[in-house]
Amino acid sequence: MLVALIKTMRPAQWTKNGFIFVPLVFDEKLFQIEPLSRTIIGFVMLCLISGTVYLINDLVDVEKDRQHPTKRNRPLPSGQLSKSVAILAAVLIPAAVLPLGFLLDVAFGLILTGYLILQITYSFWLKNVVIVDVMVIAAGFVLRVAAGVPLVEAERFSPWLYLFTTQLALFLALGKRRQEIALLKSQASNARAILDHYSLPFVDEMMAVVTASTVMTYALYTFSAPNLPENHTMMLTIPFVIYGIFRYLYVIHIQGNGGAPDEVLLTDRPLQVAVGLFGLAVVIILYFG
Repeated sequence: MLVALIKTMRPAQWTKNGFIFVPLVFDEKLFQIEPLSRTIIGFVMLCLISGTVYLINDLVDVEKDRQHPTKRNRPLPSGQLSKSVAILAAVLIPAAVLPLGFLLDVAFGLILTGYLILQITYSFWLKNVVIVDVMVIAAGFVLRVAAGVPLVEAERFSPWLYLFTTQLALFLALGKRRQEIALLKSQASNARAILDHYSLPFVDEMMAVVTASTVMTYALYTFSAPNLPENHTMMLTIPFVIYGIFRYLYVIHIQGNGGAPDEVLLTDRPLQVAVGLFGLAVVIILYFG
């Protein structure tokens, strides 16, 4: 039962919560014990809350999932996990985690609560509102970054990074929508109704706009944000961002494998290398440059 519960909470997708570490790294506190430990604790809490959202999603869609060719194998629709246990977990986990979040930091607790409310609202309503649905997905990434700011008492974290995170999250959300249109709409009879409001040309046009703005925003950050090295060495990280974005586009358009961004990151080795080299370059420039 515990294994089925954890599986329903989608631990593979918790990699997205790694955005909470962005303020820790860019505020140059990665090697300080207290900010690092607080961020790790915050990451665990965020994973539990996001896992709760997946529980709620599966509870809402359990009957529909039973008719789906692959989703019917999930623990709830297949009967491996009872609805009563899932409901109990969906109530008890936030009841325990949210107060602990406020004890860790009041601002963090508020952001964590806001994240949960936003995701529940998305599950019941906003996921069916065209354009707003992808904007809410992007907002979830921004809240993950924002959650890390109070935990490290950020002093050097640039607002440019919020804007970059927003653009990057929109890019990833649109990429996911594009793949859903290309695959689910043509192959699954019970594809989500929201997909009827999108088309491949429409999504591709939006992705073209967001792709350009994402690269430009990060480039502006590297030489316009305060508290960066005066020799502008941070600009050396721009090629990694460009390659990562282009690689994701390649996975979507050429390989036809651009599902959830976390799944792409966990399976695509070149993208993993690009992200790893980007992180390494950022640490070397900020901490040892």
